[in-house]
Amino acid sequence: MARTGRRPGGSDTRTEIVDAARAQFAEQGYDATSLRAIARAAAVDPALVHHYFAGKSALFAEVMQLPLDPATVLPAVLDVPLDELGRSLTRFFLGLWESPESGAQMLAWVRVGLGSEEATAQLRGFVTSEILARFAARLPDQSSAARRAALAATQLIGAAIGRYLIRAEALVALDLEEYVDAVSAVVQAHLTGPVAAPG
Repeated sequence: MARTGRRPGGSDTRTEIVDAARAQFAEQGYDATSLRAIARAAAVDPALVHHYFAGKSALFAEVMQLPLDPATVLPAVLDVPLDELGRSLTRFFLGLWESPESGAQMLAWVRVGLGSEEATAQLRGFVTSEILARFAARLPDQSSAARRAALAATQLIGAAIGRYLIRAEALVALDLEEYVDAVSAVVQAHLTGPVAAPG
C-alpha cells in the first residue's frame, strides 16, 4: 500500500527540503516563510528540517548558495568594542570578496539580487531580518539603530561593488588594508557618529 503522511528522512530528503524552501521563499518571501511551512510543503516532519539546517537563515543560505549563514558568523564579528565595529565588519565583509571561493559566490548573489525583482524581494527580507537587525541590536541608541545599520550596510555593499564587480581602477589598485582603512572609517561614522534625523 502506498505510504501516506510525512516521509521519514532519506538520501534525497535534504534536496527535497531545499526545493520546497526555494518555492516557499519565492512565493511567500523570507519573512513570511516558516520552517513548519517548508516541512509541510516537503511532506516531512519539521524535526527533519532542523536536523539538516540550523535555522531558517541557514536554509535560505543554502537555497541562495550564499557563502555563509549570518546567524553563525556575525555574532563573533559583532563581539568587539563599539569603536572597532566598523573595522571588524569591513574586514570581514571585504574578506569574503577577496577569497576566490566565497568571492565568486558573493558576485553571483549580487547579480541574482540585481537581476530579478523576485530575488531582490527575497534578499531584502533576508538582509533586513538576519543582517541589518543584528547590526542594529549591537548599537546603544536604538532610536537610530535601524537607520545607522542600513547606512553602514549600503556603504559596505557599494565598496564591494566598486572594487569587485565594476572593478574601478582606483579601488582595485589599493592594497586591501588601505581599502579596509578607507571604507571602515565611513562605516564607523554611520554606526556611531552623528546621523541626520529623518525628514
